[in-house]
Amino acid sequence: MKRTSVVIAVLCAATLVSPAVASAAPSLHRTLQRDADTLVANGSPGVLLEVSTDKGSVKVRSGHGDLRTRTPMPWNGHFRIASFSKTFLSATMLQLVGEGWLSLEDTVDRWLPGMVSGNGNDGKAITVRQLLQHTSGLHDYMAELDLFTEKGFLRHRFDELSASEAVKLAVGKPPEFAPGTSWGYSNTNYVLAGLVTEKVTGQDWRQAIIDRIVRPLDLRETTLPRTSPFIPAPYARGYDRFVVEGSNPPLLGRRVDVTLMNPSMGGGADGSINSTTEDGNKFLRALLGGKVLKPALLAEMKKTVPAAGLGEYGLGLRKTTSSCGAYWGHGGALPGYLTGNGVTEDGKRSVMVSPNTLTPYIPGAPLPEVHPIEPVIDHALCGR
Repeated sequence: MKRTSVVIAVLCAATLVSPAVASAAPSLHRTLQRDADTLVANGSPGVLLEVSTDKGSVKVRSGHGDLRTRTPMPWNGHFRIASFSKTFLSATMLQLVGEGWLSLEDTVDRWLPGMVSGNGNDGKAITVRQLLQHTSGLHDYMAELDLFTEKGFLRHRFDELSASEAVKLAVGKPPEFAPGTSWGYSNTNYVLAGLVTEKVTGQDWRQAIIDRIVRPLDLRETTLPRTSPFIPAPYARGYDRFVVEGSNPPLLGRRVDVTLMNPSMGGGADGSINSTTEDGNKFLRALLGGKVLKPALLAEMKKTVPAAGLGEYGLGLRKTTSSCGAYWGHGGALPGYLTGNGVTEDGKRSVMVSPNTLTPYIPGAPLPEVHPIEPVIDHALCGR
């Protein structure tokens, strides 16, 4: 793909190298910088990319964190990690399982009696394991929200929706399949997982994650907001293009600043955490390195089922095959922020990729068959 002189000029002006890592792993550094620049050339306003190993980290950035002021991506920028939050909650619940507070085979109805019922939905037939693995069959409440068009998002981005209200939206529809018979990604599962955590511990699900994951791992830049639309500074502004209503095939419209929004729609347990590339890597390496869960519980987390379009899915963890072997992670996507990540089986090498857009695509070009984040993760985990 040819780049115009304008794009080249922008990249030369906006692409910087972190002084702290400029001399580390030069070959890997060049590869990461090239990948970051390519993401920007192909439609992302900016990107922050960091690889972490036992020997240190390599971090690169490209593009802009604020298109109005033309400032670069902040090196230590905070961002919404979206559904990567699910891995934090799953690990927290598995700790509770290990301590005997609950079982993966407990039914939803045991902890939340009567909450999941009607229209063919039955909390007596759905287990905690099925919530964490997306095999419950429950309808995704997010499908009922008007947030996926430009008008809808701008009109409703500050709306408040409680966890119980989100569940009511979901069970107002019949299940997608009988529990345990298939796989289907549904944010409703983790809304319920958050509610179960609260019932088990007697504390807000956020506090459970803080006490069990954030503080023990010293994740100082990781925060769990409620309904505040703001992101801790420093941060990159988030931008997106929404599908033009009525377009067929779908076309992306103008770029919109979508930085401000309520991240806890539906209670937030399914994807409201803010973090950084450094903290995200620290968590992933600790998790797969056995510092968060005992071996038997980590093994439970890594028991997978086929997940259409996502490879294999465990309990809040996705397994993917790269050019140098399997890796684990969990992506995240909210308007303005996309999180890609991965960690090797032994927990020794991880990567966090943070573009400040959900739509890193060239306007008017066909959507690529492979998501642009996937090869970046592969190069980061397999490169030298």
